[in-house]
Amino acid sequence: MFDAHTHIGSNDPDGARLSGAELIEILAPLDARGVVFPMHEPDGYGAANDLILSEAADSQGRLVPFCRLNPNDGAVAELTRCIDHGARGIKLHPRSDDFAMNTAEVREILAVADEHRLPVLIHAGRGIPALGRHALELSEAFPGARVILAHAAVSDLSWIWRQMPDHPNVFIDTSWWVPVDLAFLFAYVPPGQILFASDVPYGSPALNAILTIRCALQAGLTADQVRAVCCAQLERLLAGEPPLDAGPPPGPPAEPRDLVFERVHLFAMAALARMIAGADSEDVVGLAKLACDVEEDVPQAAACRTMTELIDLQAESIAEVSAKDLATPSTQRLALLTPLLLAATLAATPEVPAPAELLGV
Repeated sequence: MFDAHTHIGSNDPDGARLSGAELIEILAPLDARGVVFPMHEPDGYGAANDLILSEAADSQGRLVPFCRLNPNDGAVAELTRCIDHGARGIKLHPRSDDFAMNTAEVREILAVADEHRLPVLIHAGRGIPALGRHALELSEAFPGARVILAHAAVSDLSWIWRQMPDHPNVFIDTSWWVPVDLAFLFAYVPPGQILFASDVPYGSPALNAILTIRCALQAGLTADQVRAVCCAQLERLLAGEPPLDAGPPPGPPAEPRDLVFERVHLFAMAALARMIAGADSEDVVGLAKLACDVEEDVPQAAACRTMTELIDLQAESIAEVSAKDLATPSTQRLALLTPLLLAATLAATPEVPAPAELLGV
């Protein structure tokens, strides 16, 4: 596993904190490597980039450093400095650093990336006008750069999938929690243009590996295509090599989605959204559990028992946790919410077998 999207830092205004040592500890159970860059730094990125470079140099190859840049603050000079000290790519966050993607400063950054064949990972959440259009335009103007849209390109996924085959230097990472979005991504985007990612500390490599691999298999990807998503393609991009062609996307599912599982997925994700917002979720969690209450002779019964156990575990895990703690980004919050997200993931990927111990076999 090679995680394309992880952070460390201690000054982000949202309260998230993670050290280099903690990141390595999180990656270790998967024997995974990770691309790492700073969280938001309101006072600038020079010192934060130095920390990234230092932590990566001391990680024995576990971490690959990207520099984070603010186009409003001497970005090209900072990029050149970081490349000279070992940076292997670039992170841009138009929303938190308050810039648009169609500016002269951004084009200057992409020109340097084009020259050095560097990956440029871009936050791709809502609230960034014309992000997808601008990303495609930049990829055409600077074909040596590798443009990576984070978070399943969720702000533009509804249309950008049709453009991906014509933009082979544009990629989408899987650092996203919503199984149906990842299922869509794997159905419609060429697998060679998808990169495994977790968004640590806002995500978890282990949890996002389950989400990514199950949704890939549900969509019909082969083992070789899954390997390209999870590791092989990112290795090529970081080496400056031409991207691997992993074939066309499998397309939409031939069979309609199972409505029994669809109800579980809907209520589980609705409950998670309420928890993350710090709102009461008890009734919606209850509806998710009731959606699993099927008769024993139906084909979905075994999976529904497993999802019921996960939902019960979710209730136990947060029994004494405040709504405020659930609304604060942290690795602890993610661990607390994992059972319900696993239930939603099983519901979204019913054709992928679950481990026997989960099914009570």
